[in-house]
Amino acid sequence: MPRFSASLTFLFQEVPFLDRFEAAARAGFRAVEFVSPYEHAPEEVARAARDAGVEVALFNLPAGDWARGDRGMACDPARAGEFREGLARALAYAGVLGCPRLHAMAGIRPPGVPEPELRAAWVDAIRVAAGALATEGRALLVEGINPRDMPGYFLVGTAQALALLDEVGARNVHYLYDVYHMQMVEGNLAATLERALPRIGHVQIADVPGRHEPGTGEIAYGFLLRHLDRIGYRGLVGCEYRPAAGTLAGLGWMRELGG
Repeated sequence: MPRFSASLTFLFQEVPFLDRFEAAARAGFRAVEFVSPYEHAPEEVARAARDAGVEVALFNLPAGDWARGDRGMACDPARAGEFREGLARALAYAGVLGCPRLHAMAGIRPPGVPEPELRAAWVDAIRVAAGALATEGRALLVEGINPRDMPGYFLVGTAQALALLDEVGARNVHYLYDVYHMQMVEGNLAATLERALPRIGHVQIADVPGRHEPGTGEIAYGFLLRHLDRIGYRGLVGCEYRPAAGTLAGLGWMRELGG
């Protein structure tokens, strides 16, 4: 069975963010991930992780103003400078937290910008980020997100992501395969995971519909998690789902599947 990482953005919302590290550790997690640590000083976040004895596995580059609709900015040629500023901030946090990988959200397509310009802006931004992370021995992740949950998002499916990664040509950039989003976009999960395995740097899970814990929807997670073992995936599996009835109440699937 894969090793699991708790998304502190989604799980343990019963307590404040800095207390979620200890809550995750008590629930049996040895790794955590989150969308944004930037509301807290990096030293505070590092202390919470260290005191809880958990690894910080992943977090995102700054995504812009989330409340106003920003979902990253890598594809927006007008925001290249802002992307670089966010990259520097993320690297500073990663250094304090000892985090080995960062995720760069692609952004919503800005109106009126032709597709080739969006593609070129994304490729340039990811190359810049990859180079900066490579100097510190860190990996960069990119993720496809389904257009129902995030209309207009630039990066959608696996084939598009892998083609763009070929264009970037950086060895430390990998695909974040989110099972929830890819079930919504393309299905064929087991075959796609096996085919794309050499390019996958992280996996995240949630069930469909509802984005709740495994076992609440249509995805056969018992099979799929065993499949990850069978094809040789050795990375973490991020639990990025919305608990249907509280975090601890929703962790039964891990015990049932032997996690």
